[in-house]
Amino acid sequence: MSDSPAPLQVLAFAGSLRRNSYNRHLVEAAAQAAPAGIVVSVYPGIADVPLFDEDLETETAGGPEGVKRLRAAVAAADGVLIATPEYNQSLPGVLKNTLDWLSREDAGHRDVLAGKPVAIMGATPGKWGTRLAQAQLRHALAAMGALTMAAPQLYVAEASSLFGADSGAFDAGTQKRLGRFLEGFQSWMRLVRGEGRA
Repeated sequence: MSDSPAPLQVLAFAGSLRRNSYNRHLVEAAAQAAPAGIVVSVYPGIADVPLFDEDLETETAGGPEGVKRLRAAVAAADGVLIATPEYNQSLPGVLKNTLDWLSREDAGHRDVLAGKPVAIMGATPGKWGTRLAQAQLRHALAAMGALTMAAPQLYVAEASSLFGADSGAFDAGTQKRLGRFLEGFQSWMRLVRGEGRA
């Protein structure tokens, strides 16, 4: 019988609605680059999460189906990986809206991100690598009680020169950085679970 711990299940999603976004490609690359010991599953997308509305929340007993599906997926995961774009030096509205829904309690899952290990990363065609958006995302997650990994951090700047449209993949340097980032997240999740470093 092996003494190796069971693989940790990570739910990954991008804070963008664009099907061909760099951040969507980044979470897909994470699923391929996951080290032994973790499994990264890419959530289909957040397009079916409507604008947050307490009336809608009340009328639908916990939120619309798109919200319930995402909340259940987050609750079932050992950790969450979020890739955020940066629009106008800020966190995308669709991602903040998604977090607002996830911050709400429901009878089945309560605060799904409270106490949950989270890692954040981001890709952008710009030069700053989503630094401001990630800082704002980190702030919002702290308010929700999420246990966001402090380091390593992953900022993919000038993504248009690092992602090959023909290959459908990021360059080797970005892939290597992503691998180290995921190894760090694995250690962070193990630490949060009281298992020490992976």
